[in-house]
Amino acid sequence: MKKKKHHVKTNAVRFLEKNKIPHETREFEVGETHASAKEIAITLGIAPEKLYKTIVLVGKQTGPLVTVIPSHHSLDLKKVAKVSGNKKVELLSLNDLEKVTGYIRGGCSPIGMKKHFPTYLASEAMQCEEIYVSAGKRGYQMRLAPKDLQAATRAEVADICE
Repeated sequence: MKKKKHHVKTNAVRFLEKNKIPHETREFEVGETHASAKEIAITLGIAPEKLYKTIVLVGKQTGPLVTVIPSHHSLDLKKVAKVSGNKKVELLSLNDLEKVTGYIRGGCSPIGMKKHFPTYLASEAMQCEEIYVSAGKRGYQMRLAPKDLQAATRAEVADICE
């Protein structure tokens, strides 16, 4: 008798299902060390341009805020500060990441965090038909249309990459 494949239900996946937002999840093996975006793209068999990373920042005026950028790009903190109405933003400490978002490093989804935070989606995403972001745990990605990610997170599309 074959075992049924059990699909993981993270907060991100539950949110998308509840709101009937089309998506597809992909699981892959992860080691003890943090996998690079390039390694994840190769494992998934996708172009690195389609893989996006979630970076959580904190600003004095706004508190925590979320950015979603192409994995092969770097975040421009000055651009994020300007677009978010902060004088300065900095990375949220890894020690605070799980407490603030409910997610860990390498498994931080922009969808389904403990609270809704201001979210900024890199403008490059809107040129893609679909992108991959973390589905809420290490080794678990989800594919969805950028417009659906924007709607799910109420993100502002902005020029935030270097």
